[in-house]
Amino acid sequence: MTESGYFATAPRHLESLLAEELRALGLTGVAETRGGARFAGSLEAAYRACLWSRVANRILWPLAEFVAADTEALYAGARELPWEDHLARDGRFAVALDAVESRIDHSHFAKLRIKDAIVDRFRARTGARPDIDIERPDVRVHAYLRQDRVVLSLDLSGTSLHRRGYRLQGQAAPLKENLAAAILLRAGWPQQAQAGATLLDPLCGSGTLCIEGALIAADIAPGLARSYWGLTGWLGHDPKLWTTLQGEARARRAAGLARLGPIRGQDRDPAAIRAARGNLERAGLAGRVELCCRELGDCAPASPDESGLVVANPPYGVRLEAERDLAALYARLGQVLREHFRGWRAALFTGNPELGRHLGVRAQRYHSLYNGPIACRLLHFAIEEEAFFSSRPRSLPATERGPGAVMFANRLRKNAKRLEKWRRREQIDNYRLYDADLPEYALAVDVYANNRAERLVQAQEYAAPASIDPRQARRRLREALGVLQEVLEVPEERCFFKLRQPQKGRAQYERLDTRERFHQVRENGLTFLVNFEDYLDTGLFLDHREIRRRIGQLAAGHHFLNLFAYTGTASVYAARGGARSTTSLDLSRPYLDWARRNLALNGLAAPDHQLVQTDCLRWLERAARETRRWGLIFLNPPSFSTSKRMAGTLDIQRDHVALIRAAAQLLERGGLLLFSTNLRRFRLDQAALDDLEILDLGAATLPRDFARTPRMHHCWQLQWRGAGQTASGLPRPREHGKHRTRGSI
Repeated sequence: MTESGYFATAPRHLESLLAEELRALGLTGVAETRGGARFAGSLEAAYRACLWSRVANRILWPLAEFVAADTEALYAGARELPWEDHLARDGRFAVALDAVESRIDHSHFAKLRIKDAIVDRFRARTGARPDIDIERPDVRVHAYLRQDRVVLSLDLSGTSLHRRGYRLQGQAAPLKENLAAAILLRAGWPQQAQAGATLLDPLCGSGTLCIEGALIAADIAPGLARSYWGLTGWLGHDPKLWTTLQGEARARRAAGLARLGPIRGQDRDPAAIRAARGNLERAGLAGRVELCCRELGDCAPASPDESGLVVANPPYGVRLEAERDLAALYARLGQVLREHFRGWRAALFTGNPELGRHLGVRAQRYHSLYNGPIACRLLHFAIEEEAFFSSRPRSLPATERGPGAVMFANRLRKNAKRLEKWRRREQIDNYRLYDADLPEYALAVDVYANNRAERLVQAQEYAAPASIDPRQARRRLREALGVLQEVLEVPEERCFFKLRQPQKGRAQYERLDTRERFHQVRENGLTFLVNFEDYLDTGLFLDHREIRRRIGQLAAGHHFLNLFAYTGTASVYAARGGARSTTSLDLSRPYLDWARRNLALNGLAAPDHQLVQTDCLRWLERAARETRRWGLIFLNPPSFSTSKRMAGTLDIQRDHVALIRAAAQLLERGGLLLFSTNLRRFRLDQAALDDLEILDLGAATLPRDFARTPRMHHCWQLQWRGAGQTASGLPRPREHGKHRTRGSI
């Protein structure tokens, strides 16, 4: 067979891996180059690369290279090529183009000129012309423009080789198949699979990593399931050779499946698992890979002596709620690895390498890769004791602290003295002592007292701006933690640290760990459970102290509704204040369980105090059509939420009028609605609520220990004006512009 030169394109930063793969396929003349790798050989070499390359995007056969400084020269050069040798005159073709640093900067027009050149040559030579088909052409022409040079090639693959044929078009999947294969190859999976290791993806989504892992382990050609190729409609195609290579691949597949080891994937999302099972079936691997719907925290080896590779591509906000704190996910994954997978290898593909420190395991090495335009890293781990570390910074001893630490200590003592009389008078045990008073020590420090009168301290560091030297910020944090323990006389085990970053929606409620260590604290004679380790917030919002007190005073004799109830602290106040009943709504089962425990600690239980797991937005729509009404409603929604379990997206600044109106419709005659938000830039649209009497309680409900940050706390009391009441006592809905009584929720 005649020898030719070919070019395999690759995703960015995978050129060297592609070259290694082509050599392993037995191809000759392999040379890594910009955007891919060159190789030489007969048509069989090109066919083998099409069928077997796991990394390449396309296999191109260059036909000509010439200079083209403008589109007319591009047209002239393209028309010179013998297209009739490659495409039937009644065939179909398409043109693709990539341009880099080219003076021909209008890519669409450049493609049109190449298309015109091909059509005009056919008309001149045959009197007929081929048709255009951009989806499944017989021949796809690829043009590469760099500066003034053009390379015209036939795309033997037809479509990108990452399209193996097992994933449905349009299916949400942030990881392309060839990138998934590259991750596994870089992680050393082929060698581990030969040794009988297990592959496990604890965040498998639609199953791409598991399927690619099975294709590698079972020696299955990644192109074997594809139904369309650019080479089969080409006039130079050798059907006999192609059939022979496919038959060889099928034989290797049968032998490989017989020795395929364990591969498992899990995901918390049932829809993702359904999609993964469909992909698995289309890949011809049904029953060969174990998939299950399971929480990350429940991930563990199948047996104590099992070992292998854990590989994960944490969600990019597609399957998890966009407001979820990703640090929580990494912390959970790290805990699972440290507790259950010692002796295993792990590979984590992430678009945010800084989050990797939340794993608590040191990476041995990393590879820089790209997921589309996103710069990513593939982190490699050996899950061994010596690689474990705590993400909590170590406190700096007094002998190593700078002069700023003295200033910080003095400010803590000054604040404690200033709040002392007020705390004793109001019997306040849980309070904010310090809130970034000194810019160099950007911490929020909260002090609690448990039921044994032991002091507990939570220190939250505000994320430093990019202009601050990270090493300097880390040193000041270590100084601050040492000072806190000394000034407040709190041992390290009762001093808890978190990094506080700007949160969206319910991110402050999301789990950081799974230690389940709760502490009982007292507030105004009531008992509540707080947790310093598993969540960003403790379960007791200290800045809501006066709002809770007011709810307790207003609730007597009324039915109380708590929307977005979180841990139910407002419901406890209402119940102890004499509410006839309380109804607490939240989407999260863990927080409703927490609320149930808070109620029980204070001697309060069903049936008078109901807890309902529901999407509050959908519930409000349904409740408006029912007859039950409440005398007091507390509305404290997240600032922003896109949870897949909720009805659409909630943006409290955009949607607060519709949300307030929907809640206010449920008030009894003369009933009160308390609306609160911690969105610092929030502005209440009073003009759109002009049929409600509005009383600003922001200053009245701002506790003294939060006086330095008044903008973080907003609260209003609302009730219908007399003219806004119907004869039955229910509020009359009104529309104001785009805000509707229920429609915007």
